[in-house]
Amino acid sequence: MDSLEIIDRIEELLDKSKRVPFSSNIMVNEAEIYDLIDELRSSLPEEFKQSRWIVKERENMIEEAKRYSEKLIREAKEKAEVLVSETEVLKNATRKSEELMSAVEARARTIRLEAEDYADEKLANLEVTLHKLLAAIEKGREQFRGTMGQRDE
Repeated sequence: MDSLEIIDRIEELLDKSKRVPFSSNIMVNEAEIYDLIDELRSSLPEEFKQSRWIVKERENMIEEAKRYSEKLIREAKEKAEVLVSETEVLKNATRKSEELMSAVEARARTIRLEAEDYADEKLANLEVTLHKLLAAIEKGREQFRGTMGQRDE
């Protein structure tokens, strides 16, 4: 029987007890009340043990939950650090890539301009050479016509 049932029986005993006339006192069967108190005393230690066990289990569960939450927080922080680190690596790689692309584009522009200048210079030289060659051809043709005109006469 648990403590609450014994307390209920004590209340019931008190309710059924006879009242002393002209007072607020009641007459209680001494043996019966002592028996109930002894039962209460014997049941309380067991309930105290159970309540202590429940409190201890609760504390163990709270401690385990704290350890688990600390572990989750630690893992989340580590993961965040990795993500931040990866983000920094990605930012650095992107920045270096952009710098490299700018340098490559500038170098390509320089090479293209140099190639255009080189081609223009070679074409100008070819033009001069062709003018000289054309002048020589015209001179040769004039001489040829001159010698042909002298034969016809």
